[in-house]
Amino acid sequence: MDDKLMLMIPGPTPVPEQVLQALGKHPIGHRSGDFSAIMAEVTEGLKWLHQTQNDVLVLTASGTGAMEAGIINVLSPGDRVLAGCNGKFGDRWAEVCEAYGLNVERVSAEWGKPLDPEQFRTLLEADTEKTIKAVILTHSETSTGVLNDLEAINQVVKAHGALIIVDAVTSLGACSLPIDEWGLDIVGSGSQKGYMIPPGLSFVAVSPKAWTAYETAKLPRYYLDLGKYRKSAVKNTNPFTPAINLIVALQAALRMMKAEGLETIFARHARQRAATRAAIAALNLPLFAPDSHASPAVTAVMPSGVDAEQLRSIVRKQFDIALAGGQDHLKGKIFRIGHLGFVSDRDILTAIAAIEAALQALHAEGFTPGAGVSAAAKVLNG
Repeated sequence: MDDKLMLMIPGPTPVPEQVLQALGKHPIGHRSGDFSAIMAEVTEGLKWLHQTQNDVLVLTASGTGAMEAGIINVLSPGDRVLAGCNGKFGDRWAEVCEAYGLNVERVSAEWGKPLDPEQFRTLLEADTEKTIKAVILTHSETSTGVLNDLEAINQVVKAHGALIIVDAVTSLGACSLPIDEWGLDIVGSGSQKGYMIPPGLSFVAVSPKAWTAYETAKLPRYYLDLGKYRKSAVKNTNPFTPAINLIVALQAALRMMKAEGLETIFARHARQRAATRAAIAALNLPLFAPDSHASPAVTAVMPSGVDAEQLRSIVRKQFDIALAGGQDHLKGKIFRIGHLGFVSDRDILTAIAAIEAALQALHAEGFTPGAGVSAAAKVLNG
């Protein structure tokens, strides 16, 4: 059936009808008073969502653009940085740093395992001369479904005095990230995740400490020069031509999020994470990330006895539901269920039912049909 595709991947995520309607409006001039009024409301909403009074800047770029901007605006060539690497995106930020000539030291963990805050503590406490300028890590590692202990790692970074740069691409809007309370310096995210709008915008929250570092940072920048965006943001505009219709859509999405409320949003994501994991466990499918560090945005599954790509193919072809596959060396070994943004409890039950049907089609052994849906329903019913 045409036009029935259901996205259960960790981005892009489903887009609400009223957001699509806002997206479909005729463009307006990005130097007009009408657009400035929209930007003013959007900026206020972004600060609410980020739990900050500091700058939250809007870039026409992907989440990678936000993170690259965060890195290059506060560092100089040869600066020593620690990069937390326990998945595809942690590795990416280390690669970005190396591309700009930074001195990168990886703090690694096996994919599917969380970063160890004690490893950061050991390195930072040994750095008595304060040569480490920044610590860069991913909060919710999208490639594995692991939620790293950002709060604990941030505490040891704060004790040292280095900047902390955070990839919150799949955690912002899915779990509480109190930027001001924790004193996070740079937080990057992307529109196609918890924001409930299509890809094309990214967001960078910047602390006063980060702006101080910006004044002496010497890495090259132009389009991603956050100072330009800050200067324009004061006037509720943008230094370059922004994705106008996406910003109008963001206005609608933020209104929806405010109506739901932060705590309700976070509780919904936690409930759907619990329901998804309970269902997968009831189907005797191994979960890739531990319960103690499970992302509220995505659940990774490593099936035994069936091929992950075959399962995804059946779910897509027979039920028009898109699940995500594994990346790099996990390709074909895991599949990932996205449950962030505009995802309802009904969507969780539908996806689990489709996975059960795929397991039956593959003649998988060791599971009871209906067990996954029953387990999920039990959690969702409270």
